Amino acid sequence: MRRQPSDFQLHDRMQRSVYRPGARQPQETPSDRDSGAEVGRVPRVSRLMALAIRFDNLIRAGEVTGQAELATLGHVTRARVSQIMCLGCLAPDVQEEVLFLPRTTKGRDPIQLRHLLPIASTADWRKQRVQWNDLVHWQTNFGLRLPSQKHRLPKPHHRRKEKALPATDSGALILV
Repeated sequence: MRRQPSDFQLHDRMQRSVYRPGARQPQETPSDRDSGAEVGRVPRVSRLMALAIRFDNLIRAGEVTGQAELATLGHVTRARVSQIMCLGCLAPDVQEEVLFLPRTTKGRDPIQLRHLLPIASTADWRKQRVQWNDLVHWQTNFGLRLPSQKHRLPKPHHRRKEKALPATDSGALILV
């Protein structure tokens, strides 16, 4: 006769298998790598870009009436759907590059939505391409740390401007 696990053992097993956001995930073993699965995860902005394309297709096909209905169906705010749909304003070649960003193997994604939204708000695709190239250049040359609100590129040091005081009786300017 097979022995049934007690409630405590079953509860203990269930707790170990629960996914907790932000918690360390188990490291994969060499046998996992040999199975043919790609290492790493698809960056969030790539998934959001695909979602923006899918949303646009749903609206164009008439399957949903608009962004408000998408927000209701997705249980998110209309503002969040608007952010995602804003990615559709990127130049087509930039969209393609975002879709096929390399997988993230450890740490945070190097390119995040907050980096792309200012680029998408630019109407000129040529300027978007320049901004995208600057972003990618910054990422590759500075160790995958991208400029954000917390980490900005250092500003160049400017020489202090000299103030001119009114001329003296002799007509010469005094510089401070």
